[in-house]
Amino acid sequence: MDNDIDQTNKNFKVMGLSMENLSIYYGLFLVFWGIIVSLISKSESFTSYIPSFLGLPILIFSYLAIRFAAKKKIFMHIVVLFGLIIFFGGLDFLRSLITGNAFENTWADISKLMMLLTSSFFTFQCIKSFIHARKFGEINNQSIK
Repeated sequence: MDNDIDQTNKNFKVMGLSMENLSIYYGLFLVFWGIIVSLISKSESFTSYIPSFLGLPILIFSYLAIRFAAKKKIFMHIVVLFGLIIFFGGLDFLRSLITGNAFENTWADISKLMMLLTSSFFTFQCIKSFIHARKFGEINNQSIK
């Protein structure tokens, strides 16, 4: 996991991507995941689209963070909130593991596991990015004084 700071403008990056761009890719991934899993599993339940429904706000607010840089902080906080919601939704996979019902509904459990794993990584990176932004902002504020 290549976390680094772009030396030219001190931006936090993950795998060479800004958090805004990573968030757009993550949102797209979730949207397509929900659609593809629903089609493959021939699900008639709207719950198979939950990753898509949760990925769409991540996609939209990430785009807004890029488009309206002055509001980036609030938009990215909304993005990480959806990342946390996805994480908590993915935790339901652990319930099925504990009760011994894991993979009785294969596609549902694969989706929950995917949500748990990917949102763990994504939310962790968002938090690291926020910490970096806080530290970098404090350094800038001190140098101005």
